[in-house]
Amino acid sequence: MPELPEVETVRKGLERLVVGKTIQEVTVLWAKIIETPEIELFEHQLIGQTIQKMERRGKFLIFKLTDFDLISHLRMEGKYEVHEKDDERTKHTHVIFTFTDGTQLRYLDVRKFGRMVLVEKDQGQNYKGILALGPEPIPAAFKLADFRLGLKKHHKAIKPLLLDQRLVTGLGNIYVDEALWEAKIHPEQPADSLKNKEVETLYYAIIDVLARAVEAGGTTIRSYLNALGEAGKFQIMLNVYGQTNQPCPRCGTPIQKIKVAQRGTHFCPTCQTLKGRK
Repeated sequence: MPELPEVETVRKGLERLVVGKTIQEVTVLWAKIIETPEIELFEHQLIGQTIQKMERRGKFLIFKLTDFDLISHLRMEGKYEVHEKDDERTKHTHVIFTFTDGTQLRYLDVRKFGRMVLVEKDQGQNYKGILALGPEPIPAAFKLADFRLGLKKHHKAIKPLLLDQRLVTGLGNIYVDEALWEAKIHPEQPADSLKNKEVETLYYAIIDVLARAVEAGGTTIRSYLNALGEAGKFQIMLNVYGQTNQPCPRCGTPIQKIKVAQRGTHFCPTCQTLKGRK
């Protein structure tokens, strides 16, 4: 699944490739991709719209158009490709934006889980899925005091709490495992049991891991490619995710994989011990 670093990399790629282009025609080949409005209206309203800017909030892409905001959630396997109009179309192509210059932006999605929503201009931030998000994982928005207070309100395990996007947005399975390893916190540790120093260490680990992943262009696991058709490079820096039975980079103990909240979870049993619960 594309996580925040992958989506940010897609945003940067689309900014280079499609900003300034004007839509001549839209073809929707799989209706369920479009959440609202109706397909015919979606296709009609986008004609003549120019892509002015590309934004991102959490894992949502926001195409800033002349008169609308187009919100795109890639979900599990969604991706964008830029093609010439005559290029062969693959079977997983579900939405095609044809531009006046003859190029096309194609949305591909093997599992068809991705969604698009067209809303009035500058209303993208008010979309229900975006309103539910916590702050972006950067110091200007993500405050240590708020994070500490939020953790104290929950007795659930720290990993699923970080995955739900409300305390801080953008963390998926890969980067939660990496941040918890960096902070030496067991993924099943109750959130409200963390001491102040542990919360602070985790706070900076989240910011650090996501910033480094963005810099590396994300992580390539199976099918992820960015909007330029390039694979991310963060996988070569992974310390625990996907490293089952490999030695921990810190202490040499074999990395273990368990299930936490139905998610495959990687951790070091020596560095990340489960401490006494309240």
